[in-house]
Amino acid sequence: MAVDNIDDIMPSDDAVAGNGYDADIEDADGGELYEHFRFVADKGQQLLRVDKFLVARLEKSSRNRVQQAADAGCILVNGRAVKSNYRVKPLDVVTVVMDRPRYELEIIAEDIPLDIVYEDEHLLVVNKPAGLVVHPGHGNYHGTLVNALAYHFKDNPEYDVNDPRMGLVHRIDKDTSGLLVVAKTPDAKTHLGRQFFNKTTKREYVAVVWGRPEPADGRIEGNIGRSLKDRLQMTVFPDGDYGKHAVTHYSTVEPLGYVSVVKCVLETGRTHQIRVHMKHIGHPLFNDVRYGGDAILRGLTTARYRQFVANCFDLCPRQALHARTLGFVHPATGEEMFFSAPVPPDMTALIDKWRNYNNAVDI
Repeated sequence: MAVDNIDDIMPSDDAVAGNGYDADIEDADGGELYEHFRFVADKGQQLLRVDKFLVARLEKSSRNRVQQAADAGCILVNGRAVKSNYRVKPLDVVTVVMDRPRYELEIIAEDIPLDIVYEDEHLLVVNKPAGLVVHPGHGNYHGTLVNALAYHFKDNPEYDVNDPRMGLVHRIDKDTSGLLVVAKTPDAKTHLGRQFFNKTTKREYVAVVWGRPEPADGRIEGNIGRSLKDRLQMTVFPDGDYGKHAVTHYSTVEPLGYVSVVKCVLETGRTHQIRVHMKHIGHPLFNDVRYGGDAILRGLTTARYRQFVANCFDLCPRQALHARTLGFVHPATGEEMFFSAPVPPDMTALIDKWRNYNNAVDI
């Protein structure tokens, strides 16, 4: 029986239970994909292309739209993304996912300042400040980046902030600052979403971590999945055991005694990837509460040093992570686009403070 229209969700941390979806699936850019529809093929199911299988079950959904959803990595069979020519077999579990849950309430436009780095008729690149939640939900139904976008586009009749076929293509954590791209048309979101899914975008982050990584430059590889002990944390698992393949390249930009400034380049994108991988090699991000970086992990035991670190925590009261660069191919022109956002004042002040301390103490 037809249940809904795929156009209501396409294309594109805990999932919403009930209403036929209960996803806990990681996406290609540091978050989870939310399951919107789930169908289990009958025992007697004859081999049938997945696009035909879904068109028969999703009301008023065209085969072309289902194929676009598959191209964007939003059609899964047994938990794995498939192309539209995949043939559904008996008892296959076919799901339609996207990069955000259904909004429970209509999005209200709110006059929240936006630092817009670039905008044209197809897309917008914004520099998100730390502390700003990206999507409404889980108690944050106001004051989010999506509410700010609703206000920004309030006079644009072509943009509907409640239409998931356009809008944010990827996400970064609430307390991470940096660049995000917003699609202003369904075609732009499909095209950009495919680039993130295929890992052809270019993303570079700047972080302050505890200690001095050895070697100074390296490659971290380790499956990342949700911790079996704490569902709010991700962790690294042995290859093939649990989680999804993840690779982070890092290089030390400036060692500052008990902390270091590092550059991280994502080869893959998993939930909290940089935060988890840096902790895995023994260098958690400075002031990362969730992953233990809010404790004094290197340095002295003196009261003076403890006060110095406490002042540093106050100066940058969040994990010291910034999405500095973002590169992709323009969905309409095919032009290589590359954007950069300067490290924000709280992190620059933190780095300066450690630099001055390091020079004075001569660690």
